[in-house]
Amino acid sequence: MEASGLERWKAAIVNLTEMETTLGSLQKMLVKKAVFVDDESFSQATLVSDQARTIKALEQRVETLERELDAAITAAARARAEKRQAEAGQRAAELHAQELSKELENTTKVFELHMEELRAKQEVIARKDEEIKVLEAIIQTLSGKVSVSDA
Repeated sequence: MEASGLERWKAAIVNLTEMETTLGSLQKMLVKKAVFVDDESFSQATLVSDQARTIKALEQRVETLERELDAAITAAARARAEKRQAEAGQRAAELHAQELSKELENTTKVFELHMEELRAKQEVIARKDEEIKVLEAIIQTLSGKVSVSDA
């Protein structure tokens, strides 16, 4: 059942209880004093009774609105706290991302230095390989000359 429907039922029950009390009082008064009032006095009494019920219903509505306002204030405070927490999480994530970026940059620089070192070693190896080939050619040439001179 909806909250407003529940409130209406509560108000209706309160009204019925008030009517029972009023009727009981009226019955006692009539039995004891047997007072008869004119139409104007009766209308005025009815109006006062209606106003009293309206005031009671309005007081209940004010109480309901106050509870709803308190709940809304609590929800807003909770939302603000969650927002602050989310912002703190975002800042922490941004700092972590910056740290990772710096680490990646540093790793890239180290990798580039290693690559330069490997290229330099590869050049040294290539030169040594060329020297070895030249020496092998010299050895083969000398071996051929030695073989030719031995023959």
